[in-house]
Amino acid sequence: MTTPHPLSSRTAAGAVVLLFGYNGLVIGAYAASIPVLRARFGLEPWQLALFFVCMGLAGIASMQVAGRLADRHGARRVALAMLPVLVVAILGIGWAPTLPALFVAGVVLGLANGGIDVSMNAIGVQVERRRPRPIMSFFHGMWSVGNLAGAVLLVATASLFGGAAEPAMLTATTVAAVLGVAAFALAWRITPETELVSHHDESGARTPIPASAYLLGLMAIAFGLGEGTANDWSGVHVTEIAQVDPATGALGFTCVAACMVIIRLLGDALVARFGRRAVTTFGGACSATGYLIAALGTGLPVLLVGWSLVGLGIGMIAPQVYAVAGHTAGGRGLAVVVTFGYATFLIAPALIGWLVQTIGVQPTMFLPAVLLSGLILVARIMPGRQPASAPVAEG
Repeated sequence: MTTPHPLSSRTAAGAVVLLFGYNGLVIGAYAASIPVLRARFGLEPWQLALFFVCMGLAGIASMQVAGRLADRHGARRVALAMLPVLVVAILGIGWAPTLPALFVAGVVLGLANGGIDVSMNAIGVQVERRRPRPIMSFFHGMWSVGNLAGAVLLVATASLFGGAAEPAMLTATTVAAVLGVAAFALAWRITPETELVSHHDESGARTPIPASAYLLGLMAIAFGLGEGTANDWSGVHVTEIAQVDPATGALGFTCVAACMVIIRLLGDALVARFGRRAVTTFGGACSATGYLIAALGTGLPVLLVGWSLVGLGIGMIAPQVYAVAGHTAGGRGLAVVVTFGYATFLIAPALIGWLVQTIGVQPTMFLPAVLLSGLILVARIMPGRQPASAPVAEG
């Protein structure tokens, strides 16, 4: 089905915002449900870790398939196919009656999340290519806004049930599913068709994935570990090092999340002014500096400044890396880069947890500081100060 909305239109951009926002909302609602699910099934740490691994492996497999299908059949079709799967997955997560059912729902969520992650980024890249100014940071900002909304949905629902977690989770996941049905109906009408990408040269031989995709994948490893560490350990770090109560310590993650949203909403203007290379280089330096402060600082205000710099820096990097991957290597290359980042995001909790247990939470912060500082050198492969995209006339 061909939509009447060209990739250069505001409607096409709105469709990408819808896809990013709803995907973020589902993941936010799922993440907020984890403590409730743990209590419902009495999950031991190893069972929870196994659940995360199963979901992550499903996501990684789905990314590889989705990237190739997006190039061959169009990213619109892949994204639209994943929306109903997201709806089924979040319902399954919330209403799973048994532990095996929960694992099945987790695998389905992994498949849906991996597929829509690649396809919506692929659509976003093609929409950006036809606009006079960059817009990928804004799209990723909408994911962050949706992610926050999904978590708030469960918290707000809990207040309606007097703090009862179980009915709040059932209601929140059901609302998320209903919103998904509405999102699918709207996305079907406004999501644009995308160009197909050939993987063969003029002689018919299959072309390899560009080497630049793997260099971008190394960058994804750096920001994946940096973001995963910030998500899982910022609150613990602030609580332990500043010697404050856990509620106050949670300000560490709050600073990370808030600064990521802010910089992603402002990031496109920075890319238009300075270019992707400068923005990515600064993002690496900013986040590395934040982690150095976390590794060396002590007082609460100082630590919160450090985690704020981590959020600002990392929030700049991912949209640029994904955009360049999609522009230069199509869906296949984008799938490679997203997989590197996603796999690292999954591995980070275990690696950082082992280091925290071995050398302590504060010295562990040197690892992401070193990896993120490496982006200052690797970012040279990014486009310099030039238009990130050029508008293309469409009839």
